[in-house]
Order: sequence, then structure tokens, then C-alpha cells
Amino acid sequence: MERHRPVMPEEVIDLLAPGRGGLVIDATLGMGGHTELILDRFPNVRVMGLDRDAESLAMARERLARFGDRFMGVHRDYRELRMVMAESGIAAVAGILVDLGISSYQLDTLERGFSFRAESAGGPEIGPEIGPEADLALKSGIQLDMRMDRSVGVTAADLVNRLSEQELADLIYKFGEERASRRIARRIVQERAAAPIQKTVELAELVVRAVNQKGYWKIHPATRTFQALRIAVNRELEGLDSFVATAVDLLEPEGRLVMITFHSLEDREIKQAFRFQAGQCQCPPTRPRCECGAVRRVELLTRKALRPGDVEISANPRARSAKLRACRKLAVV
Repeated sequence: MERHRPVMPEEVIDLLAPGRGGLVIDATLGMGGHTELILDRFPNVRVMGLDRDAESLAMARERLARFGDRFMGVHRDYRELRMVMAESGIAAVAGILVDLGISSYQLDTLERGFSFRAESAGGPEIGPEIGPEADLALKSGIQLDMRMDRSVGVTAADLVNRLSEQELADLIYKFGEERASRRIARRIVQERAAAPIQKTVELAELVVRAVNQKGYWKIHPATRTFQALRIAVNRELEGLDSFVATAVDLLEPEGRLVMITFHSLEDREIKQAFRFQAGQCQCPPTRPRCECGAVRRVELLTRKALRPGDVEISANPRARSAKLRACRKLAVV
């Protein structure tokens, strides 16, 4: 398994500014790379790490054990942060970090069914794709799972085999921004009539046949379909705007919120939520006066999303689609 590398580490440190001390929340702990960096560099900081993937959390706890009680791991979804802090008796924190990407462990553990890239038997050559959904070898035995928390929820296979053709087409178009969504949904329904679709290789090859693409691809034709299913399975876009508002509530004055996204749908939600918290009206321009209730609670520290540099992308290709946004809570609202 590839050693986990935290994305945009120096940018995170610079904008999160943990040197001020106190408690920082790593709301999507993953393999603990960002948290390890923070705890290593700033001995006056404690970190509470949340993750809904119990397997990743266990490995992060082992990795971070040397920091003793300066680190605490919690098996929870980041959107439950308010409840977690209340249960722990914590009123406010100095910083909150959210990295919405898929961890190297999740990608590299084939049975999780997040990824594909390879030459299937008799199939065409596949080129270097973009995005976390297309980063590993196709294996005929890999199940279509894609759950970040394998103890709960429906799998990608459940969605593929249970949703109607219209529901599948809408899901693939909405979350994958796939223009061929109707053709893909139609082919899924046709082929599952003979036998359920249970494996990553089955779905990937099915999509290729549906869109009639052959030969060498820069981006595998199934990339957007896999992204759509992963987003749906893990409810990745659900509650992002309300989480930003909650995170600002839970910050101390001058506290920092740093969020990293990996696809345009997430970034769009975060961008709008940050602007709303910065007091920018979100009403349609046709309305004569503001009705959205925007109040300036934060200062935007990133006017535009930051991207990884060429050196980082060369060393860690999985960082290439990352976008980072940050804000600082105002002392007086």
C-alpha cells in the first residue's frame, strides 16, 4: 500500500494556524496525515480526529499513539461534530480541518470497490485517468461497495440493481455530470435483467459498451459513473452548507476553518457556503432586496480556491484535483 500523504500540507498549516495553541478538530481524520503533521510541529496543540471509517480510524490511532493524550480519535461522521463536541463537554475550538477526499487506504484496499484502472481480460488499454474513482486495477472479484463506513448503509451494488432506469440516469447525471447518463442507465437495466451487477469490472465494462468508446482513453468512460455512485452511497453532498454554518458556530473568535474538496460539486457547495458566512447575499439578482439573511461572520482567507503545485502533484498525483478554501471567524459579529 502506498504511504499516505496529506494533501497540501503546508497550505493547511499556514491557513489553519495551529501555532496559536488549543484544540483542533480534524473532522475527516483518514489515515491521520494532517493530524500527525500538526502534532509534530506544535506541541501546544491537541487534536480530536473524527472518521466514519472504522478501519482507517484504527490505523490512524496506531499511527498517532506516540502523541498520547494530545490526540483523541472518535468514530463519527464529520456532520455530527456539534453532537460530538457536546458529548465531550467542548464549547469551542481553535480550528477545524475537513479533507473530503478518499484516503489512500480506501483506494488501495481493492475490496472496498472505490477504484478501477487496468486491463480487464480482453479489454482495451486504459490510460492515466483523473480522479480518485479511477486509480487502481480492475479486478474481477472486487465487489461494488464504495461505503466509507462498511457497517451501515447501502452499497453501490444496491443502487445499481434496485433503482429504476430514470432514477439511475438522474443520479449519474446529477452527481457525475455525465452527459451519457441515460444510455448508461438503460444498459445497466438491460444487463441486470439477466443477472445482478455485483463487481466493479462488470459495471466499468458495461459503461464502456453503453457509450461506445474503444481504444485508449485519457479518462476512463466509467469515471463519472463511479463518482456519482460513490457520492450517493456516502451522501457526500448532503448537509455541506449546514456543516459550514455549524463549524463557524463551534469556532472560537479568530478560529480557522479549512476545507479541501476533490470535485466541482463539493467545491461549489463550499464556495457558496463560505460566501454566505462572509455576509455575501445569495439571493437571485432579480430580487429588489436581500432575503437570504446573510450576516458577515467570517473573513475569507482564500478569495479563490488554492490548488496543489506542480511539485506536489508530481510526487502525489492523487492531489491533482484538490481545492482548498479557508476562513477566519470574526471576533465580533
